[in-house]
Amino acid sequence: MVGDSRFLRACRGEPHDRVPVWFMRQAGRYQPSYRALRARYSMLQLARSPKLLSDVTVSAVEELGVDAAILFSDIMIPLDGTGITFDIEENVGPVVAEPLRTGHDIARLRTFSPGLLNYVFEGIRLTVDRLGGTPLIGFSGAPFTLASYLAEGGPSRTYRWTKRLMWAEEEAFKALMEYLSDMVVRYLTAQAQAGASALQLFDSWVGALSLSDYRSHVLPHMRRIFKDLAKLQVPLIYFGVGAQHLLADMAGSGATVLGVDWRIPLPMARAAAGSAVGLMGNLDPQRLLAGWPAVESGSREILRSMSRDPQFIFNLGHGVPKEVDPALLKRLVSWIHGWESEKMEEEGY
Repeated sequence: MVGDSRFLRACRGEPHDRVPVWFMRQAGRYQPSYRALRARYSMLQLARSPKLLSDVTVSAVEELGVDAAILFSDIMIPLDGTGITFDIEENVGPVVAEPLRTGHDIARLRTFSPGLLNYVFEGIRLTVDRLGGTPLIGFSGAPFTLASYLAEGGPSRTYRWTKRLMWAEEEAFKALMEYLSDMVVRYLTAQAQAGASALQLFDSWVGALSLSDYRSHVLPHMRRIFKDLAKLQVPLIYFGVGAQHLLADMAGSGATVLGVDWRIPLPMARAAAGSAVGLMGNLDPQRLLAGWPAVESGSREILRSMSRDPQFIFNLGHGVPKEVDPALLKRLVSWIHGWESEKMEEEGY
């Protein structure tokens, strides 16, 4: 049964037989099967087709043997329900046609319509039917990261427009965050109702904020989101990049699992986050491009440091790089699943 999977049991802090493992961006450019599809379809065409997004999601699980699937989609997809025009440009990322940079821009936002995202929910139903006992993780971008893309118009190093809006038009920024929080709750609720067994919020750019600004402008919205989603009784994962200075506050957001990037050792993350949340992470993805010895040594260090933690899930500190050899990633999954027996041999059992 899905509910007894080692991934979900680890999310809940329950006993399980092996360290569970899955990878952010585990379906993508490193896969020959995915590259073949991308020769025919754009990323958004794949993400907006129930059958194709299901095919891509399931293929990664079948090829790697991971303990959870993650929906093939993009953090920007819920914006399809708002009428905002965006694209995913190769080697650039999300690009918004008309950025929202003033209170006047934000006031023109349409009411969110989840019915425009039925292709996502149909894709989830198809995928769950095909996965059998493997749980599916649904996800969305978190409000601050979505707000950043909307204000900047695309990726940014400085977040000039986002921070200007946050500091100079505080009420307008609050209105945008409330709008996006409502959208995220409705979108993820529908994903869970369609069959997703866990939900993840990607806050890719939240590490650009100071602790003070995070507490003032983001954390209240995240607490509200997780409080609303808690009614679904599924694990709730919260992942931020460069957010080690925010971990203690993120742990108090209501999430049940924190994703941790590669910048901080997991024992330090555990000390900051406390014992009430699970931890997920955090192998540096670039190790996957340095050969198996680098992958094995980094993974062994992580597993040893978390060997007595019942709420630990192995993952990367960010997404799988597109240059990775699929055979190496599959080898890593198998090696992690064999870790318990290796550890027993090391300890003389």
